[in-house]
Amino acid sequence: MKRKIILTLFAVSSLIFTSSQAFALLSVSAGVPISHTITGKGNDGSKIETDGVSGVFMHVSLPILVGLGIESYKTKIKSTSTVELETSMYDIFYMLPIPVINLTVGLGAGSTELKCSICSDAYDKGKATQWYASVGVPFLPFFDMHLSYRSVSSKIKIKAAYGGGEDDFSGNVTGVGIMFSF
Repeated sequence: MKRKIILTLFAVSSLIFTSSQAFALLSVSAGVPISHTITGKGNDGSKIETDGVSGVFMHVSLPILVGLGIESYKTKIKSTSTVELETSMYDIFYMLPIPVINLTVGLGAGSTELKCSICSDAYDKGKATQWYASVGVPFLPFFDMHLSYRSVSSKIKIKAAYGGGEDDFSGNVTGVGIMFSF
């Protein structure tokens, strides 16, 4: 009876710990944004609404050290003309060594820029910073599906010839992705 219990415990612990990403030599993650909500306001106090987001998140990490990543996504802004907010970020993150889930926390810095027919004349390029968290669930020994949340701070200055001030494009971005570890 003791032998069966020991074998069962060994089998269960092997399944739990081998599906953890903590034993991988290198992890590569790719993801996409699924929503971008802008909580900031325009310089006149108006609400800025979005109409979809597209792009990619790419991250690489070693099991002990911090990981590095790059993000690039475009958010359509609801307006009378075609306006897009382009965001580029460089990230540094750490995956906490938890055996059953993969919890990642990180920081990022980069830039935001409005793209439209007159945007380059009217707006400067803005700086952006973020913190983010990601929760992943291993579904095979080498794969993980994760959901991420980013809190982005970004302000873009309006040039003096167009009235001055700044628009606040701060908000939240959620994304989904998959990680492969080998």
